[in-house]
Order: sequence, then structure tokens, then C-alpha cells
Amino acid sequence: MKVIIAGSFDFEDAERVPEILRGAAPLIEGALTEEGCIAYDWTEDHRVPGRVHVYEEWTSSATLEAHLNDHWYRDMGAYLAKFPRKPRAAPIKKYRVDFEEPVYDDEGIARGHFFSPDA
Repeated sequence: MKVIIAGSFDFEDAERVPEILRGAAPLIEGALTEEGCIAYDWTEDHRVPGRVHVYEEWTSSATLEAHLNDHWYRDMGAYLAKFPRKPRAAPIKKYRVDFEEPVYDDEGIARGHFFSPDA
């Protein structure tokens, strides 16, 4: 079952976020090479200075677990520890995806509901 990681955190020095993300680029690229990694995105928030959004997509809990025990994860943690962050307002969360389908239907209309009989 696919797993998604989503959340955000805030750096104390908002001016340094572009520099921090550039420095993290090799670590992000490394994580993207890991087995089961579908997406690994770190994005500066355009509305909240200093905020970075994290979005990860993994093919399974097992591949996420492997990532969390890999050097790419540890190296990113060590890198980020160099930059003061504000206390988290909310935790970064993981989600299991049991069903997915496109937002737009066959007629090009965006739908919020699912067509699965279980949804």
C-alpha cells in the first residue's frame, strides 16, 4: 500500500531558506534514487516566510522504513540540524493510501468524491 508523508516546518531565519534548500538538493536527489521512492519534494512556502513543505510518496511502508534507516535520511537530519527551526505547530504525518483515482473524470470535470464502491 502506498504511503505519503506530508507536513511542514519553519526555519528561524526565513531569508536563508533558498540557500538551505539548494544545500539540501544533493540529499533530496539521493533519496529519489532509493527503491520505492515515487516523490521526495521540499518546497518553500510562498505565503509564510521561513516555512518549508515536505511531500514524500513511497510504494510501501517497507520502502519508507528502509529510507528512514538509510544514510540519505540521516544525512538530511544532520544537515538540517545546522539551521535553527521554530517549534512545530503540527507534526509531519504519514498516510496509507488504500485507494486513488484522478481528480478529473473522463469528461474533464473535477470531482471530490470517489467512484469506488467502498468510498
